[in-house]
Amino acid sequence: MEPVYWVEGTKERNPKPGRLHRLEVVPGCRQDPPRADPQRAVKEYSRPAAGKPRPPPSQLRPPSVLLATVRYLAGEVAESADIARAEVASFVADRLRAVRLDLALQGAGDAEAAVVLEAALATLLAVVARLGPDAARGPADPVLLQAQVQEGFGSLRRCYARGAGPHPRQPAFQGLFLLYNLGSVEALHEVLQLPAALRACPPLRKALAVDAAFREGNAARLFRLLQTLPYLPSCAVQCHVGHARREALARFARAFSTPKGQTLPLGFMVNLLALDGLREAQDLCQAHGLPLDGEERVVFLRGRYVEEGLPPASTCKVLVESKLRGRTLEEVVMAEEEDEGADRPGSPA
Repeated sequence: MEPVYWVEGTKERNPKPGRLHRLEVVPGCRQDPPRADPQRAVKEYSRPAAGKPRPPPSQLRPPSVLLATVRYLAGEVAESADIARAEVASFVADRLRAVRLDLALQGAGDAEAAVVLEAALATLLAVVARLGPDAARGPADPVLLQAQVQEGFGSLRRCYARGAGPHPRQPAFQGLFLLYNLGSVEALHEVLQLPAALRACPPLRKALAVDAAFREGNAARLFRLLQTLPYLPSCAVQCHVGHARREALARFARAFSTPKGQTLPLGFMVNLLALDGLREAQDLCQAHGLPLDGEERVVFLRGRYVEEGLPPASTCKVLVESKLRGRTLEEVVMAEEEDEGADRPGSPA
């Protein structure tokens, strides 16, 4: 009988030979094949084969073990400083997918399933938000990660819809759903179908306000609201920040461009668009064909504004990273400690 590894109090089956990730081997191990660390090996995702019976209960981790697995991924793996964030995100996304599969196959109760799904989704949102500008060159597939985030929202919202509760974090996660799908008519329609009492909760009210500002193209209100969001909502909305900044810059170009050129202080743009500093403001303008006048002003010349490819990536230190305020990712994932209803501006850069 094969031995069973234990990961942070969770029963994890041995990985298949040759399938060990370097995050699962004994630190410093150089032997071939590498030796698995029983405290680090985590069950990988394996698509159920068509026509095969469900795995026996002995091969499925119960909800308490799945929650401990998510806690380990958030507290230990996601915080790995010596491995590229894209590789960490790819690993965490795969193991969280396995968590959702184990949960689905055993028919766990909705209340305990929701707790696991919430923690798993929060972890995935955070590791994806941490990828940074160079993620496209790493092992993480942005399209696959986006699909897995949507899959996580789907599983969780179906759990909520079955009605068995209570689900104390539902308002926050319904808000995350809308923020991640900002500008989507379908997502807004689904949120508006929720009970009025749920929509009146501060996290959902804030998410609806952000969505309205985004649709209206009201950059001043949008970025003012974004700076008041707690950490997890900021992670969820980060994928839309670049597009919102591009739209705001396009409006500036239409309003200020003249044949001779009109200048605007970059500091104004930094404050309005919650940029991480003058360097990011300069990069944003130059990426759209706008010349600079020295180090602190941009020149709006008629016909110079261009849009090529995706908007430039941002580190989002002001809008996302600063919101942790000394907490660990594990603390945020397991229970958002901030008062979701409070309007607190983000920390200064």
